[in-house]
Amino acid sequence: MAEQKYGEKEIANFDVEKDLEIWPNAHKKNYKISITMPEFTCLCPRSGYPDFATMRLEYSPDELVVELKAIKIYINTFRDRHISHENSANEIFDTLYTKLKPKWMRLEADYEPRGNVHTVITIDSREF
Repeated sequence: MAEQKYGEKEIANFDVEKDLEIWPNAHKKNYKISITMPEFTCLCPRSGYPDFATMRLEYSPDELVVELKAIKIYINTFRDRHISHENSANEIFDTLYTKLKPKWMRLEADYEPRGNVHTVITIDSREF
């Protein structure tokens, strides 16, 4: 088996509890951070086929912000996991919301159609 590349090692060894870097927010005003992650992948828990999505995260930070490389690696940890659309979106939202404690947060998980079905999951701390 070929030796893992440095990025593969980062993903394989990533521990969300210790490696998801959270930084102090230096700005006390209200503002919005928008992060688009267009290459999200995971595996269907039933078939094992890959699922592809664009994740759109928006939040208004309070005391903390997430470091961008850390969120990139975290999102890539899903690529070999068998997990449903709903579970992956909710896990990402819950993890980030719990760690960042933002004023508000919204995650849209827009999955590519497969088998003539297009799924968009939206979780918003201000709604529902």
